[in-house]
Amino acid sequence: MACLSFIIGIIGNVTAILLFASPIKTFWWVVKKRSTESYNGIPYICTLLNTCLWSFYGLLKPGGLLLVTVNGVGTILQIIFVTLFLIFAPKDKKIKTAYMVAVLNVAFPLLVIAITLLVIHGASKKLTFVGILSAGISIVMYAAPLSSMKTVIKTKSVEYMPFSLSFCVFLNAGVWCIYSVLTKDIFVGVPNILGFLLGSVQLILYSFYKYKSKMLEKSTDVIIEEGPTQIVKGVIDMRVNDEVVKSIE
Repeated sequence: MACLSFIIGIIGNVTAILLFASPIKTFWWVVKKRSTESYNGIPYICTLLNTCLWSFYGLLKPGGLLLVTVNGVGTILQIIFVTLFLIFAPKDKKIKTAYMVAVLNVAFPLLVIAITLLVIHGASKKLTFVGILSAGISIVMYAAPLSSMKTVIKTKSVEYMPFSLSFCVFLNAGVWCIYSVLTKDIFVGVPNILGFLLGSVQLILYSFYKYKSKMLEKSTDVIIEEGPTQIVKGVIDMRVNDEVVKSIE
């Protein structure tokens, strides 16, 4: 059983790191254009907070090496992304982003570490405290694409819900669900079960509306050229999607 959980954990490391690394293409363009343009830094800040807390959880958990490795790599990648965002963001957005980084990526993790090590006593209580925080943030991040699902249903278009992102979330959450069952870790399990279910719904929606779009194209003889989809692990900006929906309506 231990050997199987280790193998599943390795697979989970691979899928999660691919998901963490997905914004590389985005930041390649940011560096090339020397501007963040309309990109939002919140997804990277939230992901950095998430990986920091899970790394700490892995350090506290006996046998949590695989949690430390995957989230350690994720933390390094997100630090790079956030740093690039701060460098190339406009002045007003840079100030706002720097403030959020100071609060969410520096002050909050340090506060959690201080409370865990200095206030809470007992290894199990410490693990529970950090586990609840980590799982809670993961649930919020997994639930963020609900906005894009709403947009897909309203517009009857999958333009705002990239297949690659939905599939990666589905695959990654599924692997970590199996890992959580094998290791009996409820804190890893709960958010990833939710992520797996939401990823499944996204794929169903994608298949349904993609099929309808193709049928519409055939019936009207209109060919729609799709631009390259962009994979971003993190939060989908609800305000942008809502503005698009309102403009279509």
